Amino acid sequence: MKIQESAENYLETILILKNRKGLVRSIDIVNELEFSKPSVSVAMKNLRENGYIEIDDSGYISLLPEGQKIAETMYERHTSISSWLMEIGVDSKTAVEDACRIEHVISAESFEAVKNYIEKNR
Repeated sequence: MKIQESAENYLETILILKNRKGLVRSIDIVNELEFSKPSVSVAMKNLRENGYIEIDDSGYISLLPEGQKIAETMYERHTSISSWLMEIGVDSKTAVEDACRIEHVISAESFEAVKNYIEKNR
């Protein structure tokens, strides 16, 4: 099932924050992405209703299996592509920004080929 790029970004951000902080609340996402509280609230509602996250009574957000899978896929793509771009001479800020766009549009087949190429040529 294809989900919107914004949903992929939110799921990836939840994963990154969980790895960094352990627990994630909506306000952490607001601060990380510099989005408004209402925007994040609507996004969390949509992610919850679509079975990607759960929010406990204290407001802590957890990724459900499908959300975890998407988040890990986006994170792997982002880190692999951005580090590869930096290795070939792209400025780090540009590499991270470009990787953020590429990670959402690259097919699984193309990403695997890029990943294999990177691993062989390191």
